[in-house]
Amino acid sequence: MRVIAGEWRGRKLLAPKNDATRPTADRMRETLFSMLASRLGSFEGLYVADLFAGSGALGIEALSRGAERCLFGEQDRDALDALKKNLTALGAGPRADVRAGSVLSLGPAPRSHDLLLFDAPYGTGAGSVALDKLNRLGWIGPDSWISIETADKEDVSVAGFEIDAERRVGKARLTLLRRAS
Repeated sequence: MRVIAGEWRGRKLLAPKNDATRPTADRMRETLFSMLASRLGSFEGLYVADLFAGSGALGIEALSRGAERCLFGEQDRDALDALKKNLTALGAGPRADVRAGSVLSLGPAPRSHDLLLFDAPYGTGAGSVALDKLNRLGWIGPDSWISIETADKEDVSVAGFEIDAERRVGKARLTLLRRAS
């Protein structure tokens, strides 16, 4: 895995040692960030949350492209180890907030985030469940963008949100959501 664009373009990222996490493939990240760039224009100054973060590849990509800060939520020990090593290697520590534990254990947000990236285990619906809970806790503002990666056949539906776009990449699907008007 490598960072695709921005300040750390081409830099290698470590993946967790175990099979408990599934790193987001470079092709999937390219597709996601292309979709986001066409909607956001720039990542400069954004507050991002990379939830079910694994190695942190999604949040690190956002930081590399100019995001102000990224909160990384992950509970797997091997994934947390890889994430922390990646952040240290890139010198990203001052712009990162790593939360060890379940995404569902996050409390109220001190501020809403501009971009929330959910890459939960496939087939669990955990991304939708987490989005619903974090919405009630103030993590999502009226202008926030949400990305949920799922298995291709998995549906994403969360009350109060509408799908802006979907893309299939291999056996996976990316869904971009916004708050319903």
